Order: sequence, then structure tokens, then C-alpha cells
Amino acid sequence: MPNNMNNDSDSISSDSNAEVSAAQPRPVRAPTRVQRERRISWIWLLPILAIIVGLSVLVRMWMGIGPTIVVTFNSAEGLKAGQTQLRYRDVVVGTVSELAVASDREQVEVHIKLNKEGSDFITQPTSRFWVVRPRLGISGVSGLGTLLSGAYISVDAPTTLKEDSDTVTRFVGLEDPPEITASRPGTRFSLLTNDLASIERGSPIYYRGLTVGQVIGYNLDEHGDAVSLQVFVDAPYDRYVTTDSRFWNVSGIDLELDANGFSLQAASIVSALIGGIEFASGPDESAKKAPSNHRFKLFKNKDHAMARPDGEPFLVAFHFYQSVRGLRTGATIDFQGLELGKVTEIFLDYDVKEQRFYSVVHAEIYPLRLGRAYELLLKRLDETQEPVREFFGGLIAHGFRAQLRQGNILTGQQYVALDFIRNAEPVEFQIESTPLLIPVIKGEFARLQEQVTNVMTKIEQLPLKELSGSLEANFKSLNGLIKRLDEQVVPSSRAALEAAQKALERVEAVLADDSPLSRNIEQSLGELQRTLRSLTDVTSELQTQPSSLLRGRAKDKLPESR
Repeated sequence: MPNNMNNDSDSISSDSNAEVSAAQPRPVRAPTRVQRERRISWIWLLPILAIIVGLSVLVRMWMGIGPTIVVTFNSAEGLKAGQTQLRYRDVVVGTVSELAVASDREQVEVHIKLNKEGSDFITQPTSRFWVVRPRLGISGVSGLGTLLSGAYISVDAPTTLKEDSDTVTRFVGLEDPPEITASRPGTRFSLLTNDLASIERGSPIYYRGLTVGQVIGYNLDEHGDAVSLQVFVDAPYDRYVTTDSRFWNVSGIDLELDANGFSLQAASIVSALIGGIEFASGPDESAKKAPSNHRFKLFKNKDHAMARPDGEPFLVAFHFYQSVRGLRTGATIDFQGLELGKVTEIFLDYDVKEQRFYSVVHAEIYPLRLGRAYELLLKRLDETQEPVREFFGGLIAHGFRAQLRQGNILTGQQYVALDFIRNAEPVEFQIESTPLLIPVIKGEFARLQEQVTNVMTKIEQLPLKELSGSLEANFKSLNGLIKRLDEQVVPSSRAALEAAQKALERVEAVLADDSPLSRNIEQSLGELQRTLRSLTDVTSELQTQPSSLLRGRAKDKLPESR
């Protein structure tokens, strides 16, 4: 039924519409499309947001992770993968990712993942790595904080990045922390010495008594005949190190007992315990500041360091036909109190002509120490003449000789003295000899021995038997004389002494205090004193009344009564 009713209504409406359409023109209708509404659920926003956050974290981690480097150490004690940190100035710049034994089985490889920021500086060839642990050294105690936090790896990287430097990912770690880091302002220098003495890493460097640096390392030079020290002078004191500066050793206590006497030197208690080096400016005031890694010579003491340059040494020789006991290598070659050089070698040789042994002494002398005399000689000679040989040739012609002399009575040390000897016998000087042979004369001690020997020889030549016979006869006569004196003179002398003693006893009795003579003398002295007193009164009265000597003494006047 409802359908039929709908159909009827539709037919009626269609008929009405047909009538209207017949009366009016029909409009053209555009086709229409019905779109369906789509809706997205809000639940999908959460996983999308999580994906975005995860991707950003991954990108940030990828951007923050730097390269992986490998550092080799002798031991991995205290290091743990995933926990041990790499620090630069106590800031974490990486983490140990893996520990492995090296292929040579002698070291361990520590793989470290660096942070992206700052990795360019850490991967420079000059970077240094070491493990920070508690350490006790001459400079103090370090690394105590690792007792609680555990060991970590520290890096010393350069502060400036060189454009032409290559990136390095493999390093050899240091077993001990470096004394000086790259960020410490100052300058490094090298010192060359024959003996390290008591100098150690960390020994102080002094300038005018102030600590201005320290020793950072040492090693043998390429030839192995000297020690090269690396020192560091802090800024701003490094500006006082010029190309003419002098360095000397002040390590320990310098005790010397030689021909010059006894000397004791010590800079400070610290230098006496751990060694030390001091420097000062040289005489050249126009010298410029020394560049980095400039090489200096390390002298034994200040006197040697501040002395004038000696120039090249000249080799000379001496032939001594006497004992050289007390002469040692390093003994002084003295000329009028000036040290010209040192003895370098002493050995024996045989003289076939004289059929005897003699001592050969080689020495190095420094002609520049002769001063102006040598300079004037250089001006007079031409280029074909050797100044040192000509100089000594002229001196030897005027009695210039070498002689052994006693330097120290306590130690018995001797030295070689060069001096002019009066009435010295002329010698044939070989100016072309190499080394230059300087004639010698016997020393004072040898001369004294000869004199003693001559005296003993003369004593041996004396007729000792005849002298002893006459002495024996003289002693016998002297003994008889003593006996006669004892028998004759002594008794009479004894009687005279007894008589003298009795006379002295009598004199003592006469001069005793209670003797009559003493009493009489005492009375006479009293009377004499009274007489003198009376004379004094008379003299005083004559002075007051001179006329009393003629008229007599005036009568005494009685005082008037009132």
C-alpha cells in the first residue's frame, strides 16, 4: 500500500511537472558528484611522533659521534670497555669501546670512540695519551681523584689546527704523564752535557733564584757520547733566554778537593735532592731571544759557564823522566796563576837511547786565554805560520819550561806549571812535532829528593869508623872528667853551700822583727820623725815672723776682756 500511494503521488507530480515544462523552457543541469567525507583517527599521531623523535635522536647521535681511534699501552690495568672515559682538561671527549691484545702480544690496543666536536684536534699527530692513576713523583702526588672514580685516559691535544696536517687514528700511549702540556705557555730548549749527574724529569730551572721552568725529558744523542736534555721555560721568563745565555748544573752538593783547595757549592735544598739547572745572560747584550728548541751547552758550574769562550784547544805533550805520582787526568796546566788547559792523557813510553822509561803527558791548552799577547802575535804573523807553535817557540828560547809542582799537600795532587826558569839549559825545540813537545825540567819535589840523595851520599863517604873511634875516646875522657868532678869538686861545693846556708840563717835572725837591731832602728826612726816635725814648726814661724831670728820670739798676747 505505501508503495502504491507513492506511485500515485509520483504520477500526479509528474503530470504537473509536464504541464509546467510544456508552458516554460526546461533549464540545462550540470552533472553533480557526491563526495564521501573521510576522517583520520587521532590515535595514529602517537606512533608518528615517536618515529620523528627517534629519528631526530638517531640523527643527533650520528652527527655527534666522531671517529674511532686506537691507542696502544703496555697494560690495560684499570680500563674497562664502555666505562673508561677519555678526557681533555677534565671534559669527557670520548669513551673506550673495546680492549684487545695487539698482534705482537706485547701491548694492548684501546679503541676509543670520540665525540664529533673537537675530534679534529685530537686526531693530530702531536696528540699524546696517558692513563691517569694515583702517582707519586718528585713534583708531588697526582691522580688521587681516581681512587673513587676509577682510572681514565687523558689527552694532550694541540691548541691550533694545522691545515696541512694529516688525520691520525693510531697512537702510542705514554706510560707516564707529560711534564708539560701543549696549552702551557713557554718555550722548549735543548741542553747538551757529558754527564746527567742527579738531574731528573721535573728538576727545576732557576733564573736569579726564581723557579722559571723544569726538565721535561732526556735521552742520549745520536752518537751516544753525550746526553741531550729537554727543558721548558715558562712564559714570560722565556724572553730572558737569549742566544748568548749560559746554563750550568746546580744539582746536589758540589764538593771539590783538588790542587786549588777545598770548595763546596749548593744552590738550594730542592736542587740538592732532585737536581736543578740555572741560567744567566751572557756578556753579549745585543743577543736576541733564543728560538724554540735552540741548543745550549750545559756547563759543570757557574765559573765555567760565565768564562770567556776558549776557542779551539791545541794539543801539547810533556815527557817527564821522574815520578808523576799525584798527577791525574784533568789536572791544571798553569801559567803564572792562569789556567791554560787540562791534562787529557797520561801513559808510559820507553826511551831506547837512554834505556829507561818515561811518562808521556798529553794536554789541551787554549791559546785565547793568553789574551792580548796572543792577539798581537796573530797580527805580526802571516797566513803560512802557525801562531801557537811560533808563540811557544819564542818563549822556549828564553827559558820557558814545564815543571811538576805540588798542588795540595793533604791530597798529594800535582799539576803542570809553565814558567820561565833562570839559567835553563838550552834545548833543541822541534816546532813541527805533533803534538807540540814542550821541554820540561825536574820539579821542586824531585830536586829536593836529589838534594837529600846527595847529602846522604856525602854522609856515606865520610870515614864513620875513624870518627866513631875518636868519639869513643872523647867520651871516655869526658867520663873520667865527670868522675873527678864528682870526687873533688862536689864535696867542696857541698861544704861551701852549707856555710852559705848558715850565714843566711844568721842574717835572718838579725833582721827578725823582735830582734834588738830592729827595735833600735825603730826608736831611731821615731826620734828622727820628731826632729823633723820640730824643724817644720821653726821653718813655718820664720816665714811668718822673720825678725824673730834677731829679736827673739815675741811674747804671746793675752786676749782683752770686754
